[in-house]
Amino acid sequence: MNFTDGLFGDFWAYGAFFPYVLLLLWAVRTAPWQRLADNDQMHVWMGAIVVLALFWSLKAGAKPGLHLHLLGATAFTLMFGRQLALLGLSVVLAAVTLNAGLKGIDGWQAFALNALALVVVPVFVAHLMLRFVERFLPPNIFVYFFGAAFFGGAVAAVSSGVFSGLLLWGAGIYGIDLLMSDYLPFYVLLGFAEAWLNGAAITLMVVYAPRWVGSFDDRRYLWQKKEPR
Repeated sequence: MNFTDGLFGDFWAYGAFFPYVLLLLWAVRTAPWQRLADNDQMHVWMGAIVVLALFWSLKAGAKPGLHLHLLGATAFTLMFGRQLALLGLSVVLAAVTLNAGLKGIDGWQAFALNALALVVVPVFVAHLMLRFVERFLPPNIFVYFFGAAFFGGAVAAVSSGVFSGLLLWGAGIYGIDLLMSDYLPFYVLLGFAEAWLNGAAITLMVVYAPRWVGSFDDRRYLWQKKEPR
C-alpha cells in the first residue's frame, strides 16, 4: 500500500505527522544504539535498508492507494527490535518516496500516512507476535521460526492492509464493499508471500549468521535443559 499525494485531505495527510513524529522521537531516544556501534551490525542494518528499498520499489495495483508490495518488516523487527526497525523502515520509505519524487510520480504529502500503514503497524504487530511466542509458547526453535517469523510476517502484512483499508474507508475514499472485494482478499494472499519471505530470511540467518538476529537467543531455543525431577 502506497498512498498518493492528493488522495487524502489535508486533515488526514498532515494530521498523521503528529503521531508519526512522536513515535520517531521515541525510537531515537530509546533505540539500542550500542548495537550499531559494531561495524558488522551497522553494515547489516544498512544492507537490510537497501534490500527492502528494492523490494518496496516493486509493487502492483490497479487504483490509487491500492498498491501491494512486500514489506519485510517482521524480519527487520526480529533482527534489530522495534526502534531500529521503525527507523530503518522509515529510511526505506523516504528513499522510495524520494525516488518517486525525482521521477515526478509523487511527493511527500502522504509520507506520514504511508509510514503509519507500512512501518508503524507491521513493526509493532511483529513485536507483539514475538512477545506472544516468548510468553505463551514452548521455547523451541521451530516455534520461533513458524510463530514469530512465518506467522508473524503474515499477521503483520494483513494488519497493515486492514489498517490501510480502514484509513481509506474512514476518509471516504473507497467504499467498504470495494475494499472487501477488490483489495483485502489480495492482501491475505500477500500475507502468505510475506510469511515465506520473512520466515525464510530469518531461518537462513539463524542458521548461518545468528548474530544478525537480535531476538534469537540460543540459550532459550537450543540449550535449555529440563529441570531434574
